[in-house]
Amino acid sequence: MRFLHTADWQLGMTRHFLNGEAQPRYSAARREAVVALGALAAQAKAEFVVVAGDVFEHNQLSPREVSQSLEAMRTIGVPLYLLPGNHDPLDASSVYTSALFTAERPDNVTVLDHPGVHTVRPGLELVAAPWRSKAPTSDLVGDVLADLPADGVTRIVVGHGAVDLIDPGKEKAALIGLATVEAALTRGAVHYVALGDKHSRTDVGATGRVWYSGSPEATNYDDIETDSGHVLVVDIDEDDDLRRVRVRSERLGRWRFVTLTRSVDDSRDVADLDLNLDLMPDKERTVVRLGLTGSLTVTDKAALDECLHKYSRLFAALTEWERGTDIAVLPADGEFDDLGVGGFAAAAVDELVEAARADGDRAEDARAALALLLRLVERSEVA
Repeated sequence: MRFLHTADWQLGMTRHFLNGEAQPRYSAARREAVVALGALAAQAKAEFVVVAGDVFEHNQLSPREVSQSLEAMRTIGVPLYLLPGNHDPLDASSVYTSALFTAERPDNVTVLDHPGVHTVRPGLELVAAPWRSKAPTSDLVGDVLADLPADGVTRIVVGHGAVDLIDPGKEKAALIGLATVEAALTRGAVHYVALGDKHSRTDVGATGRVWYSGSPEATNYDDIETDSGHVLVVDIDEDDDLRRVRVRSERLGRWRFVTLTRSVDDSRDVADLDLNLDLMPDKERTVVRLGLTGSLTVTDKAALDECLHKYSRLFAALTEWERGTDIAVLPADGEFDDLGVGGFAAAAVDELVEAARADGDRAEDARAALALLLRLVERSEVA
């Protein structure tokens, strides 16, 4: 038996830093990843698809977003099982119980709306642990495992949330206890645990049967989210008493969120950064966060600003990583000697240079004024 394990679609997700039309393209890409699951399911001959929580970004979605999402799910030609997670719990405002969702839900879509067993077919069951609020007071997965028998039925757990082995917040009541999960696996009550919440593809523990699929499309920078953009293809041998499991991943995601750190201390470093940004592919689907450190002259800082301004128009987003950025700007000796000004103007430039070499807000203003002066001089020379 083969099925697809995915999670954290978070349809309707927004990213405030995306440029102009990049946000609609990003939203469309998340729906396109859902459609791509259908092609993969057909190619892999998967029997069904499980989505282990956070199908939607939240419960307050626009009608258009709900309808477009359901239409994407309709294209998947096999049964699709959706688990409510912490972003879209089965609370009073749940999208899953809304009139629009109920009216337009495709026939292949089933919401795992109650904890415990859901029969796929004779001999095969899903054991669901849906979220009913954003703050559960117990281990929801552990709760549904408690009384399961080892009776020869193949069972797949579908859960959502952090596992105590890898989550630093050990005080959280809703943490999934890995020991409880592995005990159920060992006694043969369940045979695979499909998890959502962690957006990076992750094999949990040592059994090879507990996995986070990660989000099928990137949601955060690569120093935070290390292995997203995949779906898991899971095989369970139902003819084997041990129900041997084989897991492989297929890449679906096309977007990248890249953190780029560089030291920039002269014009050569600025040119090198320019080349690195130029060589990055798929700029329309790439978000870059820059962490730059170093010391530049006013001229080189102006060149850096022009470089970043150019690429901010090409990438889906190009942002400054405030925590990783520290550039000192200091006028070099003689940097403004060849401007061709004299008298009062020359004295004003000298005063700005002196102020720029000091500290404080006045120094920042002076550096900005000198950079503007350089740009104006360069434009007049071109004209």
